[in-house]
Amino acid sequence: MAELAFDLAVRLTEKLGSLAYDEICLTWAVQSDLRKLERTMSTIKDVLLDAEEKQANNKQLRSWLRQVKNVFLDAEDVLDEFDREALRKQVVKKFHGTCRKVRHFFSRSNPVAFRFRVAHEIKELRERLEELKGNKSIFDSLTSHSKGYYDDHDSNLKHANKTRETYSFIRASEVFGRGFEKEAIVNRLIEQCDDCVSVIPVVGMGGLGKTTLAKLVYNDTRVIRNFELRIWQYVSPLDFDIARLTKEILSSVLGTNISGELSMNQLQEKLRDALKDKKFLLVLDDVWNEDAYKWGEFRDLLVEGAKLGSKILVTTRDVSVASIMGTVPTNIYLQNLSEEDCMSLFVKCAFKEGEEREHPNLFEIGKDIVGKCGGVPLAVKILGCQLYSKTDEREWKMIRDSAIWELERDGVAHVLPALRLSYTHLPPHLKRCLAYCSLLPRTYEGHDSWLLINFWMVNGILETHDHGNLELEDVGELYFKELWERSFFQNVKDRSLYFEFDMHDLIHDLVRSVAQDECFVVDFEGTKEISENVRHWSFWEPEQNVSSILHKRNRLRSIIAESTDINESFLQTCFSRFKYLRMLLLRNTTFEAFPSSIVSLKHLRYLQLNGNARISKLPDAVCKLQSLEILIVRGCVNLEELPRDISKLISLRWLEITTKQTSFPDNGVGCMKSLRYLFIRNCGNLTSLPRDMSYLGALHTLIIIDCEQLDLANGNYQLIPLRLRSLLIAGVPRMVALPEWLQGAANTLRGLYIWDCENLDALPEWLTSFTSLRILDLSECPKLVSLPEGMHSLEVKIEDCPQLKRGI
Repeated sequence: MAELAFDLAVRLTEKLGSLAYDEICLTWAVQSDLRKLERTMSTIKDVLLDAEEKQANNKQLRSWLRQVKNVFLDAEDVLDEFDREALRKQVVKKFHGTCRKVRHFFSRSNPVAFRFRVAHEIKELRERLEELKGNKSIFDSLTSHSKGYYDDHDSNLKHANKTRETYSFIRASEVFGRGFEKEAIVNRLIEQCDDCVSVIPVVGMGGLGKTTLAKLVYNDTRVIRNFELRIWQYVSPLDFDIARLTKEILSSVLGTNISGELSMNQLQEKLRDALKDKKFLLVLDDVWNEDAYKWGEFRDLLVEGAKLGSKILVTTRDVSVASIMGTVPTNIYLQNLSEEDCMSLFVKCAFKEGEEREHPNLFEIGKDIVGKCGGVPLAVKILGCQLYSKTDEREWKMIRDSAIWELERDGVAHVLPALRLSYTHLPPHLKRCLAYCSLLPRTYEGHDSWLLINFWMVNGILETHDHGNLELEDVGELYFKELWERSFFQNVKDRSLYFEFDMHDLIHDLVRSVAQDECFVVDFEGTKEISENVRHWSFWEPEQNVSSILHKRNRLRSIIAESTDINESFLQTCFSRFKYLRMLLLRNTTFEAFPSSIVSLKHLRYLQLNGNARISKLPDAVCKLQSLEILIVRGCVNLEELPRDISKLISLRWLEITTKQTSFPDNGVGCMKSLRYLFIRNCGNLTSLPRDMSYLGALHTLIIIDCEQLDLANGNYQLIPLRLRSLLIAGVPRMVALPEWLQGAANTLRGLYIWDCENLDALPEWLTSFTSLRILDLSECPKLVSLPEGMHSLEVKIEDCPQLKRGI
């Protein structure tokens, strides 16, 4: 991500300019050092755009840019100290009634030494930049043209903020020109055959649309009617793990997660029973396995007891894989799209309907671009979306004439250059967002947009100054939709409050290539050399040696891990070594104690301990993390209670909890004025919400799921103004009516979702006064008999509410 050095320099110089006159820097006596650092950084900033443009063919320049970027990132860490000190002062001021206690709570062993350390680090940063500036062979060869950048940058922002009215054109074009292949596959699936289980491979290079085509076939009505059971299974590219596949397929068939304690024999027996006497369709997507013995072993497991006519559809890039797995006489080979089909697809993506006739010059340039894509629909689609609504011929010619087309990798000559071009021409804020997608595991389907947006937020990518009064999370959703609009995400599904999405393997390759200097991912691809300058690390493979990978890395900002091997020793290492850590995400771990030494992570903004069934307590030290914005302890079913000083987390915007406590204490969750999102899930003992919700003035999303004892009306709630925009209540059997306090959100509530509330019998008449309400989603409420009359026009979704008589 060296090409983003200029954008980072802009943000840092702006911050330095504001800090130079801040009370804190005067207190620390570092004003002079900050101004010197700002001048040096500004001088280098002025030549960075030229450096970024010239780096492609200059290895020495690329190395210089990486060094500059690393100094800037280190500077960002140091400047974060000022923000943290400002937050500390806010806490002291807010709890002034217990001033002595709070000052002790945030005491430092040696404030003078701390001040000298910061001053020394600022001086060291300036010296490192002066040394880079002194590289005559590099610096003197570059020219300053930062002013023009701002014009282009503003133009990009304006374009980026224009949202298309619909994304349906993307979905409609995903399988453009593949109607013949689709019919051929459907016919083979539904035709009668003598084999108990037939295997049909679909073969083609990356980017031709194998997965998209297979999904259309999978959801075809004729296919649905023909099979009792349909299973979709993504296969890890480099690991045909029979045990894992068996477990995941069994989970899909049974519709529930399978215990990790079952042996392989037990898993196989359960899968045989689940498939016995059933006619099924199993799709194995993106198979790379060339081990015929492994495949035979796995196929035998599926065949035993299956009903005649069951089918397995395989997508693969490798002809040898198809020959090993296939049982039908001929495979289905996807060819490159014809030039005519490619141009039709490009026009659909790059122009509004009929607009191509108004811009004949752009149409002709588009023909040249399409010709360079070599008939690969992924490349055509992404570049077409990149140029959507752009009418400046220079932008089209820059893509057509780029030297990147000369690049070639792994024989995929047409795809990766096109993807690289699509990245190069993104606005800076979207480049940063896309690069962070490299932290997502390649082996997952159904990524969560909320998780990704939180990645962006805690790393300072989201900016509100160009978006009016929008919250950071809303800005993140805009960025997500912009990347979706440009086809970097696929199979996007609206899950009411968030989006679920996938990323094409080639997009994964792209984002990992552009982020490799900053982001390191350990997954089924295995370990590789890791740079000492890596800032973000994700770990998705339990077999890897964590300690060896982390050795001598002290600049990490993010650690994302899913492994039962994470223990207290690992955490102690992280807390002592990575003082600038901003994000710690630990899923499905099994440690029992969480170290109090987390207090050393003063810059931590995101802490997730999802799915730890053993941990019973969070240390009070967590509450000293005044920079913390997101705390997730969902699925920690043995957590006794939240820390008593949780209200001191004055920056907390997002809280997800599972707890065994019966009530929230005073001066706790209900007093968190910065909280925007509150998720209460699987709290089986909880009987009431916080007694005083008047402090939750910033809360706009409240989600309550599976709380059997919760009485939403239990408490002394006053009708106070609320800013709630979304309320989801699911699995709350004691709710017989909506709580009265909800009336405080009459002017703000947009979405009301009520699922699986077995005793809800009516909705109140006062719901008709909710002028902002746009979505009413009701599901599995068997006693609900009617809706209020006179409600204004809104989208109503009703499912499994047998007695409901619609009164709208």
